[in-house]
Amino acid sequence: KDIIVKVVPSMYERLNGDQLRSDDIRNIRIEDLLERDPILLDNQNIIRQLSGQTALVTGAAGSIGSEIVRQLIRFKPETLILIDQSESGLYDLENELKQHFRRFLDDATRVIVQVADVTDEVRMRHIFRQYTPQFVFHAAAYKHVPLMEEHPYEAVKVNVFGTKIIADLSVETNVRKFVMISTDKAVNPTNVMGATKRLAEMYVQSLNHRFLKGTR
Repeated sequence: KDIIVKVVPSMYERLNGDQLRSDDIRNIRIEDLLERDPILLDNQNIIRQLSGQTALVTGAAGSIGSEIVRQLIRFKPETLILIDQSESGLYDLENELKQHFRRFLDDATRVIVQVADVTDEVRMRHIFRQYTPQFVFHAAAYKHVPLMEEHPYEAVKVNVFGTKIIADLSVETNVRKFVMISTDKAVNPTNVMGATKRLAEMYVQSLNHRFLKGTR
């Protein structure tokens, strides 16, 4: 309690003969825990890209998808399409946006909620052709590691083939940029969930290399 933690230069710097100055002792910053340089968003560039455009988010009712929606709406896209198979989650998110983001909705953005399954190619094709998004953020996935060990069929169906459908439609309808939300579990995967997400990564990367002048 009431203990203040400070950061001082490393012992290696002291051994090199560098003198310790008072301003070398500082408060801990959250960036110190990253062990890398922090990523700084170019908000003005993001606004230039998204403002007045149509963006589509799959898995919009999930923890990751809903946060993407909250971030995107601040950049004033003209239309924001929210896709999820969870009607309760979408209903809650829509009400949250109306309550806490009213000024963004009134000023610039039309929010369209679609209860739909990303593995239903016919339904997804209809949505893509109807709204022709310029940006797609694909967050729909099964992410629970132990459950996917028990249900590998569903993991492959949603994480691999769901991603394939959304990525293929993005290319087909000339989406400007497709962003797939992955997971650290896809790095040298040791479980079903991670392996399916790695397969999805590989497929998306193959499209990026194949269609060099199309969807990024």
